[in-house]
Amino acid sequence: MTIAVMSGLIRPLLEPMLPADLDVRWFMSTEQALELAPLADIGWFDLNDKAEMFKIISAATNLKWLNSIYAGVDGMPLAQLKRQGCKVTNGAGINAITIAEYVVMGMLTVAKGYREVVRAQEKHDWLLDSPGKVELFGSKALLLGYGAIGKLIEERLKPFGVDVTIVRRTPGPTSLAPDAWRERLGEFDWVILAVPATPETDDMIGAVELASMKQSAVLINIARGSVVEQDALVKALQDKQIAAAFLDVTMPEPLPADHLLWTLDNAHVTMHLSGRAQDKMFIRSATRFFENLERYRKGEKLEPLVNLDLGY
Repeated sequence: MTIAVMSGLIRPLLEPMLPADLDVRWFMSTEQALELAPLADIGWFDLNDKAEMFKIISAATNLKWLNSIYAGVDGMPLAQLKRQGCKVTNGAGINAITIAEYVVMGMLTVAKGYREVVRAQEKHDWLLDSPGKVELFGSKALLLGYGAIGKLIEERLKPFGVDVTIVRRTPGPTSLAPDAWRERLGEFDWVILAVPATPETDDMIGAVELASMKQSAVLINIARGSVVEQDALVKALQDKQIAAAFLDVTMPEPLPADHLLWTLDNAHVTMHLSGRAQDKMFIRSATRFFENLERYRKGEKLEPLVNLDLGY
C-alpha cells in the first residue's frame, strides 16, 4: 500500500476525498514529521521553518513524489531528490493572481504617493494636493521572470497602458534574452523581479544594475530577497539613486526590527504578504493535489513538475 505523509493542517480539506487504499499518516509537529518521513512514498512537508523542512525531506529517503504549496523550492534537498528519482510538484501559480495584484498595488502606491495619503488621514490632515503625480499610463516596465506570476503581471499592466518588456530564459520575438536586459536598464520606469531563487539569480540586482537605472525608477521585488544585493539597495535608496523600492521579500525574513530598510521613506516593506493576501490558497492546493494524485496512480505526468536541475 502507498504511504502518504502530510501535515495535519490540511487534513480537513483532504481526508474526506482520499482513496481508501491510500495509507495516510498525518503529522502535527516537526518531531512527528521526522519520525514518519522515512516511510513516505508521497510527502507533503510544508513548514514555515525552511531549515526544519529541509531536514524532514532529507529523511524521506523512500520518497517518490514530493508535493508542496510553495512555488520556490530553494529550501529543499534537490540533488538528493534527483538521486532518488523523486518527482516534485510545487505551488507555481497557486498564489499568482494575488501576487500579480500586489505588484499593481505597489506600483499605484508609489505612483500616487499613497503612503502619504494614509499618514495624512491618520493625522486628520486634509491634503490640498496629491503627494504622487506619476501615471502608470505610458510608463515602461522591465519584467524579469515570465512564469505563472510574470504572465499575470503583464496581463494586468497592459490595461493600464504600461509598456511591458519581458525577460525570459528562452527569448522570443517580444522578449529579451537573459543576457540582454542589463544594457537597457536605463530605459525603464519600473523594474519588476519575478524570477525563481537559484544560484543564477542570486544578487542579480546589485550596485552596477542600480546605478544603471533611472533616478526616477522603482524596483519591485516579489521574487526572493536573495535576488537583490540588499546593502547596495539600501545605499541606492539613501542616496536617491533610484526613486523607490517596493519589497515584498527581504534578506533575512523576518527583517530585523533595527534594519535600515524600515526607516527609509522610499522603501516599502510588505513582509512577504503578497501570496497570503487571499483566502483560496489551501483550496487551490488541495484541488491540485487530488488532480496529481489521480495522475500519480495512473502513472501519468504530474503538473507542475519541478526541473530539479534548474531549481524551478
